Amino acid sequence: MRTTSSPPSDRFEIDVPHRELLDQVLDKWSLLVLNELCERPMRFSELRRVIPAVTQKSLTATLRRLERNGIIDRAVLSTRPVAVEYSITLLGKTLRPPVEAILEWAAEQMPLIEQARRRFDEFDEVHKSPEA
Repeated sequence: MRTTSSPPSDRFEIDVPHRELLDQVLDKWSLLVLNELCERPMRFSELRRVIPAVTQKSLTATLRRLERNGIIDRAVLSTRPVAVEYSITLLGKTLRPPVEAILEWAAEQMPLIEQARRRFDEFDEVHKSPEA
């Protein structure tokens, strides 16, 4: 019996679980945290220091999301006072190549992207309605 399969699609198949995961691990703060943790494990206060724009609330939420998804580990250190240290997991390290590929693509395409932005902004400025 011969089975038929549909031809490959040029469309991205992004289901809800995939979209949620990407939203959680590839947002602005997550990428900055992962960039730092790829270098070495860090405590919360160290992360705040090296990412000064992040608020305590946003950093806490980011770390919890990354930990929940298995991207980072959280270790309670038996020091006085007790401290918490975050480190990237083996799973988290697998994110580096695809993120680097996207960054490389962005660097290569930035002149075209900037051109497109200028055209869009110029067109938008000319065609703005007086009511806007």
